Amino acid sequence: MSQSEAPLARNLRNRHIQLIAIGGTIGVGLFLGSAKAIHEAGPGLLLAYAVGGVAIFFIMRALGELLTYRPVAGSFATYADEFCGPLPGFITGWSYWFAWVVTVMAEITAIGIYVNFWLPQVPQWLPPLIALLVLYGANLLAVRVFGELEFWFALIKVVTIVALILGGLLVILLHVGPLGPSARFSNLWSHGGFLPAGMVAVLLSLQIVMFAYEGVELIGVTAGEAENPAVVLPRATNGIIVRILIFYLGALLIIMALVPWTELDPKVSPFVAVFGKLGVIGAASIINLVVITAAASSCNSGLFSTGRMLWTLAQRGQAPRAFAALNARQVPAAGIHASAAVMLIGVALNYLVPERVFTIVTSVALIGTLWTWGIILISHANYRRAVAAGRARAAPFRMPGAPLANWLVLAFLVLVAVLLAKRPDTRVALYVAPFWFGLLLAGYALWRAPAAAARTT
Repeated sequence: MSQSEAPLARNLRNRHIQLIAIGGTIGVGLFLGSAKAIHEAGPGLLLAYAVGGVAIFFIMRALGELLTYRPVAGSFATYADEFCGPLPGFITGWSYWFAWVVTVMAEITAIGIYVNFWLPQVPQWLPPLIALLVLYGANLLAVRVFGELEFWFALIKVVTIVALILGGLLVILLHVGPLGPSARFSNLWSHGGFLPAGMVAVLLSLQIVMFAYEGVELIGVTAGEAENPAVVLPRATNGIIVRILIFYLGALLIIMALVPWTELDPKVSPFVAVFGKLGVIGAASIINLVVITAAASSCNSGLFSTGRMLWTLAQRGQAPRAFAALNARQVPAAGIHASAAVMLIGVALNYLVPERVFTIVTSVALIGTLWTWGIILISHANYRRAVAAGRARAAPFRMPGAPLANWLVLAFLVLVAVLLAKRPDTRVALYVAPFWFGLLLAGYALWRAPAAAARTT
């Protein structure tokens, strides 16, 4: 069997998949992006996270059903190809690759910002470069190395948020520590009300909220390398709603109950600010390290997923054949090389526009992610129709509320995309989108032309 024909190794164990699923929902969007969102929407941000969380729940249940039908590394790109056609499959695979490449640019930007917390004299572009090179090297090793790295990265994030929630509850209920006298749940509505800037501000915060949820679909990419996908993947998918309640709504609720939202700096992670105010020695530095770990985790996931997606596209003939080969460790090294090279643009942006790069790249990344989530919902609806017609096998793990939930959530994703036009710093994503999708349509036409010519000869 040649390297291009060899399958990916199923070396990701249950504990890897479970922590990857958890880690995928906790990233810089929560640790860093929530600071600006709290400043603009106040406690009403919780409403945005709740509504977004409901949408994510249905997206993940749709993906979970497709995964139990056919657990493959190409995941949603493969399902789009099978149930929507080769063009949607082509666009989905490349758009997901694009989304993660740009997301990594945001994550390494966060690393640069938070290293400057300790070392303000270090240029913002240098830590992103070092982080990218280290994680690039790690991803060229066996997939078990990626799994172990992501397991420990995710565990650090989980322990930190649980500590914040439990410690915060202790302060609020028993009024202990420096924040004890002022910490109370009434802080959620005592400073201008629960919606101090109105529903418009809540709607506009959906950009950073949905970016924060980006990565939950990563378990779909791990499907081709999971040891027991039929058992592990439904379990990880089912836990998504619990993770949303605990790690997003729970953490942000406690933060804004401990410290009035009006006192949180939009340029400082609320996690760093709150732990510092709790009086824990070295708390700000500890949380700063955790935020850097969270960013490194997402960068790690980005290198993993982009390499696998290019491998899947090449397997279907929709990317250069060089990306279809695996190295001796059964890793799609060529795809990782190419992805890391494009991610270096993020380092350049941190050199050229360090103040604006985070908002720009998170907005652009969201375009590819919204497409991916939307195609999951459409593929699932078409899959259900195929099952009803007897053309596909019914999966044992089913999404509730279909097909109505599919179309309602799809409408919500369209609303999020439209809202990007309302702010100058997120509007850039809508400028990039036509160019990107136009490029993909041209690429698809060029890819199809040789095949059509071969059929006519």
